[in-house]
Amino acid sequence: MNPSSPIAEPVEPSAPEALGPDAPSLRIVIIGAGFAGTTLARTLRRWRGPAIDLTLLSDESYTTFNPMLPEAVGASVFPEQVVVPVREMLRPAPGRRFVMGEVRSVDWSARTLRCHTLAGDRVLPWDHLVLAFGSAARLDLMPGMAEQALPLKTVGDAMHIRNTVLRRLARIELEPDPALRRELGHFIIIGGGFSGVEVAGELVDCLQSMRRYYPEVQAQELNVSLLHSGGRLLPELPAPLGEAAEQSLKSRGVDVLLKVRAQQVRIDGVDLDDGRSLAGRTVIATTGVRPQPLALQLGLPMTQGRIVTAADLSVPGYDGVWALGDCACVPNGRSGATAPPTAQFAIRQAQLLAENLSAAVAERPTQAFTHRSVGMMASMGHLKGVAQIGRLRLTGLPAWLIWRAYYLNQMPSTGRRMRVFFEWIWGMFAPTDITHLRFGRSPAQTPTPARARSAAS
Repeated sequence: MNPSSPIAEPVEPSAPEALGPDAPSLRIVIIGAGFAGTTLARTLRRWRGPAIDLTLLSDESYTTFNPMLPEAVGASVFPEQVVVPVREMLRPAPGRRFVMGEVRSVDWSARTLRCHTLAGDRVLPWDHLVLAFGSAARLDLMPGMAEQALPLKTVGDAMHIRNTVLRRLARIELEPDPALRRELGHFIIIGGGFSGVEVAGELVDCLQSMRRYYPEVQAQELNVSLLHSGGRLLPELPAPLGEAAEQSLKSRGVDVLLKVRAQQVRIDGVDLDDGRSLAGRTVIATTGVRPQPLALQLGLPMTQGRIVTAADLSVPGYDGVWALGDCACVPNGRSGATAPPTAQFAIRQAQLLAENLSAAVAERPTQAFTHRSVGMMASMGHLKGVAQIGRLRLTGLPAWLIWRAYYLNQMPSTGRRMRVFFEWIWGMFAPTDITHLRFGRSPAQTPTPARARSAAS
């Protein structure tokens, strides 16, 4: 979401056209179509209370499976395999629909919001408003990061990084300067969490596979470096799995630098806090997230860049307003800590919120959010991964297979699961795809005098 006007402004009743039935029984509006928003919408299909008018609102027409973006970077999966159309997940029907648009303002007293759609501004009334619009990539951690580093938050980011890698290889073949060739072939990743480790593993594997198509690029001219300020990779996982990930990456040629921080990103490299500099023309940032602009403009209570919620996911002081997923700071009753911003917790929050909405409408007590993680996983390249499932720790191919199976299970339909499954099976044995996908219109052809004379004759 990128609202362009203050959120707290009142909505003029005579300005835009109102969406929806004239007198719906219960109007539920969900802002955001990520894991949290779409899971809630799908769960509400089983609503057993009074008739509802459910609207899912998002500025994108698809849901992105963000944990799979590193695989899209490394061409292990096609971009369409990491996104699912919202309409396919929601299955629009009477009383249930998807609106593609951006929220412009919210009037808390009138319980309406103004959104900009493909048909212009519209006013959307609500009885219950659910905020599930996620977070955005943070690129203000150091000088030069916003200008020079490549974020990985959307499928567009993934495809841009992939295209950049392909352009670097193509340019290396044409460059006579050995030093510049090494800079072009050096890919620096900042951040040793899940995304950083996964991107490093994917990149080193895809570079090795792609090089067969670029015979003038030498193996020693391609390098991947992973920078992490902590003492070990994957701090969210047990130490043995973080160490296994480090060994796996190092065995494939990744230069893993621990206990170092990037201080500045330049067009030709990165300056470190220990005085060293790394020369490289491609820097990928996987550290940190920031609130969406909408979260900052709503005027709701926030902490650590996330909307504060009560234990039952309601926003204190705002009747009928709820928040969940990455944009919400949700207390976990089981651990006493804040729930982490992961897909697993977002899905469980959405399932609970469906129950709490029903309870709130029926004036019954709502439930507090409690959830214990069933496991955490990371893919680290072709057929490689690490996983913690309960007390079971896995590495290599078994972890990778479980990781793929989990996300395959999240696909919204049997048909899509089968199609993606067979494409994944083929990808296990096929070489890396090196298609440089460019999305753009054909250039407009302005008639030249010669072309005009030819047409006239």
